Amino acid sequence: MIFTPPGPGEAPIILDGGLGTHLERRGNDISGTLWSAQILKDRPQEVRAAHADFFAAGAQVATTCSYQVTFEGCGDKTAALLRASVRLAREATEEAAGRGGGPRWVAASVGPYGAGPGEGTEYDGEYGKDERELARWHRPRAEELAAAGPDLLLAETIPSLPEVAALSVALRGLGLPVALSLSVAGGRLRDGSDLGEAARLAGEIPGLCALGVNCCSAREATAALGILRRHTGLPLLAYPNSGERWDAAARRWVSTPEDPAALRIDTPVTLIGGCCRVGPEEIAQVACRWAGGDRR
Repeated sequence: MIFTPPGPGEAPIILDGGLGTHLERRGNDISGTLWSAQILKDRPQEVRAAHADFFAAGAQVATTCSYQVTFEGCGDKTAALLRASVRLAREATEEAAGRGGGPRWVAASVGPYGAGPGEGTEYDGEYGKDERELARWHRPRAEELAAAGPDLLLAETIPSLPEVAALSVALRGLGLPVALSLSVAGGRLRDGSDLGEAARLAGEIPGLCALGVNCCSAREATAALGILRRHTGLPLLAYPNSGERWDAAARRWVSTPEDPAALRIDTPVTLIGGCCRVGPEEIAQVACRWAGGDRR
């Protein structure tokens, strides 16, 4: 089914939650450098089961387990793992669709450079790479994901202007709709850049159908969406995390999670879900609000 964001006044599409952290809660070890990609490699049935958990909670989109699948980290298995991530999500999608309840989609996760060889720099954008280098890095992964047949490409947790610009090159000619989700803090991109300029550059990405933010608190997401809304007419998306903060150096979550009700976004969006530490229970609450006609 062709993916098209809902129009004004229509109910939002419910995204899933944090796949990696849900895999951990299912008893998988994601503490290694490959994070959830290790589970995709060693226990693919767990990835499919995690997708199924989110669908059972009311999600309408399965985001593939490809965020940290990189040629640097996975070597000659990279292409096969990228395609497997789409296949597993598709299998879970078809199983959920078979039980009724409306359409389901597969979003292929195009993770940032910082999630691979950038070693956690999606939280500050300090890559030391220019636009051309980033476009060359993204392109092979994007091609493999697109060839596997997802419904859309989801470029997510993008922290810098050069990476936004690089995606306008790397995602060209792939024939799929694209959603872009930015990594933000304090009403700006993580590298300190202006969100209005990010929106302008995002408009150059071929097939862009939605723009928004992820992996920040709901409060940060609401503030950033308010800025983006002034600079774009695109449908907006948001999938905040639990409100906890990831310490990339120590590789652990710090601070206290917010109440699940804090996933409420005080700006109308057309796609909404959760990121890290947001599991099926929280997505079920989001889906319940959607059933009541609440577009936040």
